[in-house]
Amino acid sequence: MGRKLWLAKDIETDYNRQHMEKVIIIGTGCAGLTAAIYTARANLNPLVLTGIMPGGLLTTTSIVENFPGFPVGVDGYELMTRMQQQAEKFGARIKFATVEEANLTQSPLTLTVDGEKVQAQAIIIASGAGHRHLGLDSEAKLEKKGVTYCATCDGALPMFRNQPVVVVGGGDSACEEAMYLTRFASEVSLIHRRDTLRASKIMADRALNNPKIKPVWDSVVTEVLDVAQDKVTGVRLQNVKTKATQVLPCAGVFMAIGHVPNTQVFKGQVDMDENGYILAKRGTETSVPGVFVAGDCCDHVYRQAITAAGMGCSAAIDAERYLARLNQ
Repeated sequence: MGRKLWLAKDIETDYNRQHMEKVIIIGTGCAGLTAAIYTARANLNPLVLTGIMPGGLLTTTSIVENFPGFPVGVDGYELMTRMQQQAEKFGARIKFATVEEANLTQSPLTLTVDGEKVQAQAIIIASGAGHRHLGLDSEAKLEKKGVTYCATCDGALPMFRNQPVVVVGGGDSACEEAMYLTRFASEVSLIHRRDTLRASKIMADRALNNPKIKPVWDSVVTEVLDVAQDKVTGVRLQNVKTKATQVLPCAGVFMAIGHVPNTQVFKGQVDMDENGYILAKRGTETSVPGVFVAGDCCDHVYRQAITAAGMGCSAAIDAERYLARLNQ
């Protein structure tokens, strides 16, 4: 009887393994697609879930000029399309689907994907992050037409050169973006809702001591101008203390009010910091064995396409070695 029970369990285990994904990659930005390329080349036949934004944030950038290998720049959408084609060439399976629920606290690792349960031996979370928006209708309509969320990505574009621009925010990122933009813009207005910057003292001092950066205190953007012209010509500001309004002419609006990691579905499943960024331990390992992380969902420092790609490569190698130990 014991022998039959053992055989039944063994058959069941073999069946489950045959119908279980070796590795699932969540996200198709630079991190996810690089992980897909590496795991596919390692014959792991990865299942790659696109999420709600196939290609990630880079698809919202018109020209990417700082990704190695493209001396004249490359359209963000085109770059991500090429990376997906490269992953598919080696056998990665791209599925246009969203993770609705995750159970990573027990083996096998289980995801609910568009209502269907999917199990995996290893998971790479590369779900990225989203830019925090002001939520203005005019902001949305003028995105990529002068409204942008990445000075490093877009600041050197011809449309901003020798033109006045605006940076919205008061933290380290806003100061960094403002200082970066002084290389190209004629003047940078730093719009902040308070009368002091939230940035670290050294970053605040650098920004405020730069002659090309002009702080505009106690003010919020209430409208981006001009939707009728289909390009940014200025911003309408309101002073939060006096309620007085003014129009500030500019050619570009750079939003630097933070990022929101796309990790809500994994809350309570893996260790995160207070802002929702997944914490990596050794390399790309998370607090859950078999679950790895890469890209903007764990990186709140660099947030660049090339660093995300590098982390995707690392996560793929870590996952491959984990599976080799698991299945030996």
